[in-house]
Amino acid sequence: MERNSRNSQGYKLESQIREAYGRVTYSQTCHDKFINRTVKLEDRIKVAQIVLSALTTSGFVVAIFSDDKIASILGAIVSLALFILNTYIKNSDLSGIAQEHKKASDLLWKIREEYVSLLTDFEMLDANEIRNKRDDLQERTSEVYSNSPRTDAKSYTAAQKALKTEEEQTFSEEEIDIMLPNSIRRCNRQMVE
Repeated sequence: MERNSRNSQGYKLESQIREAYGRVTYSQTCHDKFINRTVKLEDRIKVAQIVLSALTTSGFVVAIFSDDKIASILGAIVSLALFILNTYIKNSDLSGIAQEHKKASDLLWKIREEYVSLLTDFEMLDANEIRNKRDDLQERTSEVYSNSPRTDAKSYTAAQKALKTEEEQTFSEEEIDIMLPNSIRRCNRQMVE
């Protein structure tokens, strides 16, 4: 299939697949960033619950053994704060929300890798095979999107930074070689051009 010219059908098809790959990569990374924020929030809340529980207990102990009104008032305020935090945590299932985003991220990761494989095989496939694989990937991507929770602007901004600035989803040749066994490293092969 001719794909050297910007006006060729092959070039346009490859461009569409590359664009779809980029969107899936962004979406998958957004879900990952949302998961990270949710897990951190849940961890902070758990620490706050422990601290507030300890303060509440010690406040009541002080109130029982002394006539200090300030200790009693502070104990009541801390107890109220703990009650509010416990009510918030009871009404928001942060672990469940993170799990839903994890499921979406995992499904999108698989689709993302299949887009990479399609782009890798692009020159060996005929146009109909490419279109069929593209259509299947688009259908599966649409299904994941319709069954997944939405991410937010914070997640998108974090994904944008991770992908553009920190190159989170990419590796240099040297980084990949270091991760591979010595026998299959590119740096140990003679490249024939």
